[in-house]
Amino acid sequence: MSAGRHPAGAHGAQIAPGPPGTPGTPERGDRLEAAASVLALLADRTRLALMERLGRGEADVTTLTEACGAARPSVSQHLAKLRLAGLVTTRKDGRRVVYALGHGHLRRLVDEALNVADHQLGSLPPHD
Repeated sequence: MSAGRHPAGAHGAQIAPGPPGTPGTPERGDRLEAAASVLALLADRTRLALMERLGRGEADVTTLTEACGAARPSVSQHLAKLRLAGLVTTRKDGRRVVYALGHGHLRRLVDEALNVADHQLGSLPPHD
């Protein structure tokens, strides 16, 4: 398994980070701040649409523009913000730049946010 990768559910084995000051363990405030930053970036409709599309696989700007229905310059600016934050990665494919999600947690986060929306819009009962 490569660095930075872990099997699904690996985080569930650890209920809380280790004691403050433990090497490799983020402080609770730092962890909450980082999570709030991710959620703030996803709180934009266009960025959420981009992340939802990228959750289905890599795509170039043209594909992403069509998928989210925003103007190409706007899509490029949103992708730059997501890339700067480390939520998406890029690779060159000839003259094209291809975007992908930074990791699977983001796909699951976006999927869950959309599932909550489905429950709210469809008046579905809550569940675990």
